[in-house]
Amino acid sequence: MKKIFFLTAMALVLFSCKTASITNAKTDRSAQVALKGNWVINSVTYPGSEYIKVNSFQIADSQCFVGSAWKFVSNNNKGTMALTKFDCPAFSSPITWYINANGEFVLKVLDAGEKAKKVRDGYILYVANQTESSFQLIDKIEVGGKLTDVVYQFQRAN
Repeated sequence: MKKIFFLTAMALVLFSCKTASITNAKTDRSAQVALKGNWVINSVTYPGSEYIKVNSFQIADSQCFVGSAWKFVSNNNKGTMALTKFDCPAFSSPITWYINANGEFVLKVLDAGEKAKKVRDGYILYVANQTESSFQLIDKIEVGGKLTDVVYQFQRAN
């Protein structure tokens, strides 16, 4: 009887201490629908960009993302992204994405044919200044022991 009571008490403690996961958060459907379509990154800015190189999404230098083409499909949270800048590595990939209720943009870059649920690593960025024709994704990186914002400025493609 003591064992059953102890196991029940332990189970209650474990389940009541569960932390909220960013991937289980409710999505912001209106913000997601507003991103539906084709976009281009027209600038990547951060303090010290003339001295510091940032490797964005473990793919390429952040400046290689200027001019990159992104497609967001809001009804299934899929899309594509492709680097198109001269003198940068050629890269194209399917992606999965969503915006949670906290305004956090969750992104996974997939290999061809790979299912999103098999990919464990992703990126959490913040959506800012969202309008019909533009928005920003802000990544936080550590530079010299302090957090710095890397701002990806998106413009709707024609």
